[in-house]
Amino acid sequence: MSHKTLAILSYITLFGWLFAFIKSKDEQPKNDLVSYHLEQGLGFILFSVLLNIVLTIIITVVPTLSFLNYVSLILVILWVFAIINAANEQKKPIPLIGGMFENKFNFLK
Repeated sequence: MSHKTLAILSYITLFGWLFAFIKSKDEQPKNDLVSYHLEQGLGFILFSVLLNIVLTIIITVVPTLSFLNYVSLILVILWVFAIINAANEQKKPIPLIGGMFENKFNFLK
């Protein structure tokens, strides 16, 4: 499987990330592109889950804030940018949030 495909898979659900992680562990030497996008993908998945939990709690407590559901659309747009960066084989962070994940998951390298 190509490095580009593994980089793209790292953003497609947790199962895609796990598949890309397992495939990349077998490679020697490690590919920087795949490692970078695995790091960004894991950070994005964790950020999305935590944000959705927080928003669900807020909206449950204060139903008038239901417009906060539109934050999920922003996550979809960021996800598309991440996949485009992986498809173009660029090591660019996800806009707005990607900088938080750089060099945070050392076990991926």
